[in-house]
Amino acid sequence: MNSITLLAAYLIDLIIGDPPNIPHPVIIIGKMISHLEKKLYKKEKSAVHKLISGAFLVLIIIAITFLFTWFVIYLGTRINPILGFIVNIWLISTTIAVKGLYKAGARIQTLLKMQNISCARKEVSFIVGRDTDNLDETQLIRATVETTAENIVDAITSPLFFAFIGGAPLAMVYRAVNTLDSMLGYRNEKYLYFGKTAARIDDAFNYLPARLTGIFISLTAFLLPGYSGRNSLKILLRDARNHPSPNSGFSESAVSGALGVRLGGLNYYHGLPSHRPLIGDNLNPLALDTISKTNKLMLIISALWVGAFTLLNRILF
Repeated sequence: MNSITLLAAYLIDLIIGDPPNIPHPVIIIGKMISHLEKKLYKKEKSAVHKLISGAFLVLIIIAITFLFTWFVIYLGTRINPILGFIVNIWLISTTIAVKGLYKAGARIQTLLKMQNISCARKEVSFIVGRDTDNLDETQLIRATVETTAENIVDAITSPLFFAFIGGAPLAMVYRAVNTLDSMLGYRNEKYLYFGKTAARIDDAFNYLPARLTGIFISLTAFLLPGYSGRNSLKILLRDARNHPSPNSGFSESAVSGALGVRLGGLNYYHGLPSHRPLIGDNLNPLALDTISKTNKLMLIISALWVGAFTLLNRILF
């Protein structure tokens, strides 16, 4: 891949983000998933049938996403090579969400500073799956820090990792896999079998990026005043596997250690309690500036991640 491509895509997302008037590819992917789910999911069918149907849905979505993305870039290149180059960059930029993630955290922090708990709860509900109606300030801060830390992988380092390997087509496939998991990858009666392939393939895609990201966060924390690289590495090695997800714990534990805060604990989902194992030590309280410090770490990690891939590209190619 051209060394300029990732940097340009990153800067577009950082400066522009997701323009509200332009249809986002993830929305289109989500609509395709919903349409196929209605066609393929049959409540009365056996577990094996649901497993096969769910796997078939995943295969169709991945194939369509890859081929359509490749065709759009190919068509743009045939019209004009510069146009194809621009289309590739723009499509990659839609797979990452640095600006959106930063703005969400900053908006919640501002509302909490204003002591507008009800609006803060609503904002947090947009970025987490847990119930937020009864969360207090500390719980809202924890939810924001946890989802920001987790999304360092899902919304930044993983899509950029796959963009580096295979350009926009593979980055968009990753985004499709991530969307499949968010829509189907639940361990409930409906999706236990039908969504199993979606959940497992998302785990596979994130396996390497999540672990590299955790190490990257810890190493970066050594360089930043106000963060602890030593504690980040300690908590990463100790608590990364405490998370119910096989991948999310790596970024969460590294961020938790870098900030010296404790994450995890009791959450509610659709009114039902769910106790998440604790991550990190309670060295510092969860305060308003914990959100801004998490956002700062996320921005620095994203910039260094892009810089590392740009340098690696120049060395290899």
